[in-house]
Amino acid sequence: MAPDNTNTIQFPYRRSLGPVFGAFMNGLTQRRITGVRCGERVLVPPLEWNPESGEELDHELVEVGPVGTVTSWTWVTEPTVQHPLDRPFAFALIRLDGADTTLLHAVDAGSPDALRAGTRVAPRWRAQRSGRIDDIECFVPGEEPEIPEDDAGAPAEPVTMMDFGASITYRETVSPNALRAIDASRSQHLIGFRCPVCGRTYTGGRGFCPVDAVELGPDHEVELPQTGTVTNFTIVTPVQYPGQTETEPFVRAMVLLDTRHDATAGPGGGDRSSDVILTYQPLLDLRAEDVRVGMRVSARWQSPEGPAPPSGGMGGTIGYLAGWAPSGERDVDDPDLVNRIF
Repeated sequence: MAPDNTNTIQFPYRRSLGPVFGAFMNGLTQRRITGVRCGERVLVPPLEWNPESGEELDHELVEVGPVGTVTSWTWVTEPTVQHPLDRPFAFALIRLDGADTTLLHAVDAGSPDALRAGTRVAPRWRAQRSGRIDDIECFVPGEEPEIPEDDAGAPAEPVTMMDFGASITYRETVSPNALRAIDASRSQHLIGFRCPVCGRTYTGGRGFCPVDAVELGPDHEVELPQTGTVTNFTIVTPVQYPGQTETEPFVRAMVLLDTRHDATAGPGGGDRSSDVILTYQPLLDLRAEDVRVGMRVSARWQSPEGPAPPSGGMGGTIGYLAGWAPSGERDVDDPDLVNRIF
């Protein structure tokens, strides 16, 4: 079963709106758009500082619009889930009446033929408003704002804080070697690919030897040991922000895999020094303060049921490898271990 390899990075946070931006957002809940006076100009959205000199403004708020004029625009033919509308629309710079700067927003024009520089547009207000820029669902051509019949009015309390869930979803390109490594991990096997020229072994699905530029494939596959030694490690103390799932310090370690006797281990064959280091590996069943350079560890695997996890890439576990736990063996006493990072 091929992995989905779709990853989402999330960073939820909360910000205070302050007296200027807070007034702008609260105005939206009341179907009003405000700017701030900056000398002879009116800035929309309002700012607390002069964008040219950096000087603090007097926070003199001015109501503008809500109708305005399109100054420039671009048409979105195929909207995605991240766009504000589920049908073709325009992103436009709109100079609201009474403003000297433009506001970027969506325009539901139906067709690109309905737009030009100079088109007059008005806001389409949402029925339920919460003090966000999307309280204006979009702008529409014309001079009259669109107000829903089931308008819910402004919130009972002023809006002073804003929750924002920043996120990005991406798909990772997976090489054939990475797929082979993930498939092998389903049966608790750890494999690498060995260069036939220099004898170096690579993990994580690398498709070529970066030293000799030799393409690596199934013929170069080797099974790797499931025991190793910690050479370096980092203790991560999680920052407690909204949405953080980690609460206790945890470790990410460099694990130098053991030597394996292998007659195909490059020129000369036989035993050879291990050059395989798995980077940023989770250490399991171990307190962060008990981790040591030289500690002996062995692989731990998670259940192969369900879809395969995404490849760890440059760092992290591969496939169903859950991490590494103390093996109970005596520590390795080698001062050169700390120099083995990659």
